[in-house]
Amino acid sequence: MTPPGRVRLYRTPGAPRLRRFVTVLMAAALVALVAAIGAVAWMQVAGDGDGAGAGDNAGLGDHTGRPSPSATAVAATSPSASASPSPSPSPSPSSPTVIAIGWVGDTTPGSMYGLPPERGRALFASMRDKLSAPDLMIANLEGTFSEGGPSKCGADSTNCYAFQAPLANAPALKWACIDMVSLANNHTYDFFERGMTQTTGALKANGIEYTGLPKQITVVEVDGVRVATVGFSPYPWNASLNDIPAAEKLVRKAAAAADVVVVLMHAGAEGAGEVHTPQGTEVAFGENRGDSRAFAHAVIDAGADLVLGSGPHVIRGLERYNNRLIAYSLGNFAGWDNFGLSGNLGLSGLLTVKVDAKGRIHGGRWLSVRLAEPGVPKTDPAHTSAHMVSDLSAQDFAKTYDLDAKGYFSVR
Repeated sequence: MTPPGRVRLYRTPGAPRLRRFVTVLMAAALVALVAAIGAVAWMQVAGDGDGAGAGDNAGLGDHTGRPSPSATAVAATSPSASASPSPSPSPSPSSPTVIAIGWVGDTTPGSMYGLPPERGRALFASMRDKLSAPDLMIANLEGTFSEGGPSKCGADSTNCYAFQAPLANAPALKWACIDMVSLANNHTYDFFERGMTQTTGALKANGIEYTGLPKQITVVEVDGVRVATVGFSPYPWNASLNDIPAAEKLVRKAAAAADVVVVLMHAGAEGAGEVHTPQGTEVAFGENRGDSRAFAHAVIDAGADLVLGSGPHVIRGLERYNNRLIAYSLGNFAGWDNFGLSGNLGLSGLLTVKVDAKGRIHGGRWLSVRLAEPGVPKTDPAHTSAHMVSDLSAQDFAKTYDLDAKGYFSVR
């Protein structure tokens, strides 16, 4: 388990980065090939030069828009470049690196209520390509990876749910291209400290980062951008959602350690009818589930750039606050026979937000998802949840982001 407060820095591993690395190599190989062809043509036909070839490929580079070294070298060594000298243009400021951060809601990779086949992979197979797209993909892990031990539910419990997925299912998260999980929720401690320790051990063993423990800040480096994540919930095993001054202090500490700060919150009442984000404190099952608006605004004022929510089991709106984005709930994302699927409970989303190293939002997308029996997420071609979140956002907040018919949004 990460000692509380320790900041960890790493280069995010995983399929998305590997795929893009291969893409860059292919681009470099293409540039080299064009350079070779141009050089041969220049040697064979004096004065013809390879300037056109250099111009066509000088823009090839990685997904951040930086030119690849090979392309730059081709442009610099073009024979035609020395034909007629001209004044060098003033260097233009480099465009900021923009990364894509993805977020999905409650994810239960197995429990006593149902275990997905293929050691959990069947739960994510239909969404794997979508989950691989963001540079940093984060999910709310609603449950544990553990075996044996007592649970919070007594033998005679009739309205208590404890989620325990086998340790063997943990690699499915990595296979699904999930880079990080939030442990800030009510099910992280379903099997007490023993279950928590097994869960964090399984995550570490599979190269999956986590955040949400008391005083914990997790920092990852994505394409040169340092991203700090901090998770909050109303429960004592997590950083506290209800102690706003302490939350502000932790976020300020995170902001001092990174370029971008992402706050993950588990907040709000739950149920099919809880789609609106109310003013004030919410209570569910006798628990203080926090004042999600006041909390989100406070942590943004303290330095957070994104606030991404879970907890209500239904989707809620998007708010634009001080030019930062708050997603109050993405609903349930995946679970084998442990979530209700009717009506609003079956609607979900994958939110991708493009952000630069100064925390500025550059747009993104709410990809509509619908849960199919027995709780498997699938993209929804009707874009139902995008339309719904657009309506909720307009109804609940003075400022929001305008989603188009397919859930894309830009920033003006």
